[in-house]
Amino acid sequence: MLSKKNKINNILAVRNDRFGEFLLNIPALRALKETYPGARLTVAVAPEVKELAECISFVDKVVIWGNAFKNNLKKEKFDVCVLLNPIKEAHWLSFWAGIPIRVGYDRKLGILLNRKIKDNKALGLKHEVEYNLDLVSLVPAKTNNKSVSLDKLPVLDNEKYKGAIAVHPFTSDSVKLWPQECFKELAKRISGEFGLKVIIVGKVNAPAVSFFDGLGNNILNLSNKTTLVELAQLLRQCRLLISCDSGPMHLSAAVGTPVMALFRNDLEGKTAKRWGPWGEKHMVIESNDLKQITVEMVLNKIKGILK
Repeated sequence: MLSKKNKINNILAVRNDRFGEFLLNIPALRALKETYPGARLTVAVAPEVKELAECISFVDKVVIWGNAFKNNLKKEKFDVCVLLNPIKEAHWLSFWAGIPIRVGYDRKLGILLNRKIKDNKALGLKHEVEYNLDLVSLVPAKTNNKSVSLDKLPVLDNEKYKGAIAVHPFTSDSVKLWPQECFKELAKRISGEFGLKVIIVGKVNAPAVSFFDGLGNNILNLSNKTTLVELAQLLRQCRLLISCDSGPMHLSAAVGTPVMALFRNDLEGKTAKRWGPWGEKHMVIESNDLKQITVEMVLNKIKGILK
């Protein structure tokens, strides 16, 4: 087994699920690169995440985790494979490819890994960023810079959304969603009481998108109208994003825009302790019933942020 840093020249990190989860691996990826600066770092992601992953400066190559890459895995001659989310197929393929150091969680054919830890993430005892850093510490890799940032995101010449308030009124898990009627009222009151432009963002089915149409000239509905990179560029211009637990929430944090996040605090492993916006300038409002969070409560918090 390889043990010396100078023998690790080619590292593969795999995180092939949604973009929000991927972003919370940036500190772990940075730890790999800082610990082995001479090594080539390849990151395998889901197709829709590739363009976003290419906005991380210290990643040498981004590939799609698909048949074209998987069929040639053995030829790549990786020294290390870090499986940041447990996947039976990836565990088997890394073993079949003869990668000397195979790092991951001890589940879903974890027997095929030779550096592994128990997967306790569902307990939500700490943040996902910290869990990811725990995993790469098995290489071992570490970093003092635990920030989540897209440092190679293209800069736009036209910042027409500068100073706006972004609102993401959707989520992939309905049990974590603040009522859309509340989001609509909130957008209208921000526009009316503060005179600020409000941008509705996100990706969702057609009926939910049209629910936020026609709310006034100062409220722009851009749902389903941006790529992930375009959304990142938009959010970077905004003063604030208001969202439930979601990918755009993590994206906003990654581009340095403060987040006001609305979270359930009664779902083990799904609370803000594990999934909240990463960083110091964000705010979380929690309740065991999101319907108990009123528009007035959110507006009062916004006033404090805007001051």
